[in-house]
Amino acid sequence: MSYRQYWDNIYKGNDKVNSDIYSYWNHYSDMGNWQFWFAVALLVVPIIILFFTIDRRRLFELLFFGYTVHMMWTYTDLPLQRHNFFVHTYFITPVLPYALNLTAAALPVVFILTYQYCTNRNKNFYLYTILVSAIFTFGFGTFEKYIGVAEFRKGMNQFWLFLIDLVIVFVSYWFTKILLKWRRNL
Repeated sequence: MSYRQYWDNIYKGNDKVNSDIYSYWNHYSDMGNWQFWFAVALLVVPIIILFFTIDRRRLFELLFFGYTVHMMWTYTDLPLQRHNFFVHTYFITPVLPYALNLTAAALPVVFILTYQYCTNRNKNFYLYTILVSAIFTFGFGTFEKYIGVAEFRKGMNQFWLFLIDLVIVFVSYWFTKILLKWRRNL
């Protein structure tokens, strides 16, 4: 197959997949379905909670940490979704990543508040992160699977999700510590 034939096939395949996703969203995941509102709540409620609970004296540090969690989770979720390992089957819009409500709000906010609690009270961040991540992945991940808004496939399960979560949060923590050290040295 030639270069042009590959790209023609890829374009046709993308058009077909996009058409199917839009059609699916209009039938099963639009504003007329409770799953849509569940996804919206997972996007809006954590941000409202964060607005009232964030330590405004450390806003830059906390939001940098949360932004790093958000970006790393979003870029991790895309291949998990694209290769059908972990798919959120109901979403706010077919244009954005399906799990954006979790990767942009729920997960970052949960871990921002964990980070804030641990650093304000001299608690062990690693221990609390392991506990929070276990509750989130084994509790909420199982709940998502049970109500049918997420599917684990191809050997993916809550344990792998737990490990991915820990890596992302620990790396975000280290990036934040490096940034703070760099900032102090200026």
